[in-house]
Amino acid sequence: MNRIPPPLPLGSDGYPAAGGVARRPAGDEESVRANRRWWDAAAPAYLAEHGADLGDADFLWCPEGLREADAHLLGEVAGRRVLEIGCGSAPCARWLRAAGADVLAMDLSAGMLDRAARLNRSTGIDVPLLQADAGRLPLAGGVLDVVCSAFGGLPFVADVEGALREVARVLRPGGRFVASVNHPMRWPFPDSPDPEDLRVVSSYFDRTPYVETDGAGRTVYVEHHRTVGDWVRAVVAAGLVLADLIEPEWTPGRTQDWGQWSPARGALVPGTLILSCTTPA
Repeated sequence: MNRIPPPLPLGSDGYPAAGGVARRPAGDEESVRANRRWWDAAAPAYLAEHGADLGDADFLWCPEGLREADAHLLGEVAGRRVLEIGCGSAPCARWLRAAGADVLAMDLSAGMLDRAARLNRSTGIDVPLLQADAGRLPLAGGVLDVVCSAFGGLPFVADVEGALREVARVLRPGGRFVASVNHPMRWPFPDSPDPEDLRVVSSYFDRTPYVETDGAGRTVYVEHHRTVGDWVRAVVAAGLVLADLIEPEWTPGRTQDWGQWSPARGALVPGTLILSCTTPA
């Protein structure tokens, strides 16, 4: 019999409290299991902190403030079949639905999807919700026009090449895939918004995952680092065509800090990398 793990203890900020931090290998199953629990527990605190910025039906690509309404990275979405990977509370999916897309919102976390369902009801924009792993998309091949992911899951996936192959599989010929991820340049620096902390504390080339554990030593959070070259090679190996690499600059007038991201730091170094891809026609 599989025992249900106990709820993760929360810190004073409402997020899961890490009992320990390590840099060590972490495979796909461990990453999926840990990150599902972490986001289930963190959903209330995360949305309390960032929900106003994310909106209920808005498409924010990144902490720098780039929005799909201005960027048009997905092209015309009306009438298109769209999958959002790592939808969280699904504001992007609701924005897409309001723009006329036939959209499915997917996330690993039941806690996040519960919040998405509540917002579906309160907004009156009812998007279908699916709990699934990005590495195992429960969809037939070639059924989608667009797949998108706004910081939605890819940094937490151990086998990102496999996940991108899944994206390529479910897209039709000439389909589009756009995803924003942590910029690899964030990895060597401290997790601080202060530009005075821009000092290299680890190697950009060290791909060893960042792992948090609870008081009993169980893995509760895993994040995977890849260099820019790693992302490009993963995209190409999946059979996708890389159309553009976008490094958004900080939106003028935006004052919102978001973890390590801030206006002062965003003026100096990139914080987000956006992969814009297509499938061969």
